[in-house]
Amino acid sequence: MSGRPEDIQRKLRRHGTGFVNTLGLELAHTERMLASDAVRDLGNMRASLRTVCLTVLVSALMGAAAWAFLAALDLVTGARENHLWMFALLPVVNLATAWVYRNHGLRAARGNNLVIDSSITGTPIHARMAALTFVCSVATHAAGGSAGREGTAVQIGGTIASNVATLFHLDGRERQDLMLAGISAAFGGVFGTPLAGAFFGMEMCTIGKLNYSAGLYCLIASFVGDLTARTLGTTHAFNTIASVPAMEPATVALVVAAAVAFGLMARLFSLSIRTVKRIYASRIKNYLVAALVGSLVLLGVYAACGLYRYGGLSEWLVTAGFEGSTGPADVVAKLACTALTLGAGYQGGEVTPLFGIGAALGGWIGQISGVEPSFMAALGMVGVFGAALNVPITTIMLSVDMFGGQAAAYFVIVAFISYLVAGHRGVYPAQRIVTPKRRSLEVDQGDTVEAALERHREDAATSEDVKA
Repeated sequence: MSGRPEDIQRKLRRHGTGFVNTLGLELAHTERMLASDAVRDLGNMRASLRTVCLTVLVSALMGAAAWAFLAALDLVTGARENHLWMFALLPVVNLATAWVYRNHGLRAARGNNLVIDSSITGTPIHARMAALTFVCSVATHAAGGSAGREGTAVQIGGTIASNVATLFHLDGRERQDLMLAGISAAFGGVFGTPLAGAFFGMEMCTIGKLNYSAGLYCLIASFVGDLTARTLGTTHAFNTIASVPAMEPATVALVVAAAVAFGLMARLFSLSIRTVKRIYASRIKNYLVAALVGSLVLLGVYAACGLYRYGGLSEWLVTAGFEGSTGPADVVAKLACTALTLGAGYQGGEVTPLFGIGAALGGWIGQISGVEPSFMAALGMVGVFGAALNVPITTIMLSVDMFGGQAAAYFVIVAFISYLVAGHRGVYPAQRIVTPKRRSLEVDQGDTVEAALERHREDAATSEDVKA
């Protein structure tokens, strides 16, 4: 009951005992509500504190795993660059990877898609997935496979989180929060980009939705994972933008056009990997023969075209893009090597190749347009990444981690335009489409990326039959 004291007294005199009884009931009801809220809030705080503690545990373990993984990659990359004969190990590595995953991997062959499914449905992940992806990814890089490191990190982070959740009997929302935190710790720890890592965990599993309920845990996880990896000795070096052009109509128009190109490149990247996988799966029935043929094709391309420098992480490609010394041939070469690597079944991620392809494409656009190459390379680096993974907010945060506040408005433009241009494509078939990117794609709502692509293929085939 509200009002001034004299008003309350006047009402009491007017209504008498009945009013007093009603007031008493209202006060008692309010008291019970406050007590109930206090009990509920205390329970929520207790559960949140437990999740926070487990998040720190998962993140510290992931940070240590990130350090070990990056140290192993540095070791094998240095050895391969000094001994080109190690490319001859490609067939051995792929055959071994295929055999191990088929006979002992359980569902680990699904990679990041298994982590996405586990985060959404609660399906547990066997601990062996972390060991398999660690060893096989390092072997891929030792032999010169063109792959990245995010896929391995996310699989390790997801595996750690899943097993910790099982150990402490978490389910429902708590388990999902911890899974997403494991993804954030993986990204932040491996790339040294804690802001991007926090949003990556919230954004990776769904298209068009941020999982805000996991925001606190993802933020803690990404920073703890990064801090742990750095404390153990991991270092990260980022390129710099030499100068940012003024936001004039001509520059904005160029950036918009470049963003469209970045989105189309992301679509081509995903299409290339899926096409290679589909060709091997449909033409070769024996999985070991398919692995052998895929590795020989990749090795043949390296040898015939002299593309050895495009093997592994090829981090030099990002630097070259920022320096303005890349061309279309670099983009095509890295795209082809990555598609042949991941399409053949080698273990590894997509992000680092996407960084290289995007930076090379952006740097070349900067050269031919007369705009600072490092500026366009930075836009391309994060734009192609975000469009291929369907993570526009992570893209913006990544630009903050890597380049501070430089060119913030341009990065926002590129993040969303390239994201829209890419459509419901992406390197993660298990992503759920919560909010379609365009009205014309509303039919995809509720589907996975894989289901949406399959329906689009069927629609296209039906249309061709009708025309025929």
